[in-house]
Amino acid sequence: MKFGIVMFPTDRSIQPAELAQEVEARGFESLWFPEHSHIPVSRRTPWGGRPDAPPLPEYYARTHDQFVALAAAAVATTSLRLGTGITLVAQRDPIWLAKQVASLDVISNGRLLFGIGYGWNKEEMADHGVAYRERRAILREKILAMQELWTKEVASFDGDYVRFEPSWQWPKPVQRPHPPIILGGAAGPRTMADIVEFCDGWMPIWGRHDLLGRIDELRAAAERAGRDPDSIEISVTGPKPDSAVIGEIAAAGIDRVVLSVPPRDADDVLPRLDAYHRLVEEFGSR
Repeated sequence: MKFGIVMFPTDRSIQPAELAQEVEARGFESLWFPEHSHIPVSRRTPWGGRPDAPPLPEYYARTHDQFVALAAAAVATTSLRLGTGITLVAQRDPIWLAKQVASLDVISNGRLLFGIGYGWNKEEMADHGVAYRERRAILREKILAMQELWTKEVASFDGDYVRFEPSWQWPKPVQRPHPPIILGGAAGPRTMADIVEFCDGWMPIWGRHDLLGRIDELRAAAERAGRDPDSIEISVTGPKPDSAVIGEIAAAGIDRVVLSVPPRDADDVLPRLDAYHRLVEEFGSR
């Protein structure tokens, strides 16, 4: 099983390059950075869209630009996989995003893992002109459009949300046909359909749902669509970092576990990485 680390990189936390070096030195496979463009102060949407959620932590509004932070991590490391955990695709221009993804994959020599998600913050989306109920359809179309730009010498797209005339765009990603696309979030029927259609993996949050049952459902959906279920990599993020929980995850045949560290300074973060490293030694692989 592969092990990753996720942290919100902020102006008050350990620098992305330093964190990446320390994560790589301890044998972790990947480092993941989330994103939010901004947090409207109205705070009408509860954290994660859950009515019983606690107040949203301040670091959500302090997060560095995801691709800038990952580029810093890329040049400071040699083998560490670099994950967007996740990119809010519906809120981004797909033509620019396709170039950012491809550029980071080239700069990192093919180490990018492109984690994507639908998003939950309604007022954040509204400021980007995104209708909340349309976010899934918008994400799907933007990903399909980006795949055209990554794989075609001359790409074009004519959809409901994305349109561009025949165009050139370079660089193309190092990883072919493109970096792995990994969809985060709970998997209902619509999400499963998206994973099967255009994703290479699924990365839900551990403990929120009947994950093992959903994995079986996802594999069945892949088979119905004529896709090899083993072509979909399963990761989980946010489990409790103890041997019993990680052992349960490993026994389920899950491919990757991503452990969380708080966005704090090195004095706080590095001892946590040392503690997590014992799990890598017990269960992990590179």
